[in-house]
Amino acid sequence: MTHLKTKLIAAVIALMISVPTGVFAQGDPGDGGCDPLDPACPIDGGLSLLLAAGIGLGARKAYKAHKEKRDTVEM
Repeated sequence: MTHLKTKLIAAVIALMISVPTGVFAQGDPGDGGCDPLDPACPIDGGLSLLLAAGIGLGARKAYKAHKEKRDTVEM
């Protein structure tokens, strides 16, 4: 059974490699709708949310490390 399974897997891989995949490039995106030098152009893009999440994760890890250290000292 394993020999048959090996042959089947090899055949599937060979088929996947030999089948041409159509890769088509997209056209010119044109104007992005916002000039990067324009002060009204929002460049935040969720960066503040990622920063807040990072701070929260770091605080949680620091709290857990402090709690584990405190629990091991008390025992």
